[in-house]
Amino acid sequence: MTQPPTAGSVAPDRFPPHSRYAGCEVVTTTLPDGTERRHLTRRVVPEDPGPALAEHMVIAGDRPDLLAHTYYGDSLLSWRIADANRVLDPGELVAEPGRVVRVPAPGGAG
Repeated sequence: MTQPPTAGSVAPDRFPPHSRYAGCEVVTTTLPDGTERRHLTRRVVPEDPGPALAEHMVIAGDRPDLLAHTYYGDSLLSWRIADANRVLDPGELVAEPGRVVRVPAPGGAG
């Protein structure tokens, strides 16, 4: 039987480079009852998202993944746009037609 990896044996780069969790470490927390839980360290969203690539005016039918594909060529990077606009739910970005959404430049802090 294969044993599950320990926290120290899981590399922080276990997520692909485009993942919002790339670089987050896996740690173990011991609960009051002695149970151990593995989890990722907190991902801190920078206050300054860096330079903007564009400002996008939302139209009906826009989706966060489509915006990321349009501006970055990768629909999995929609989290970067959400971070730059300080929203937890990416759906908020496109919920209201006419909203202006900031699209951070690739490689920026956001």
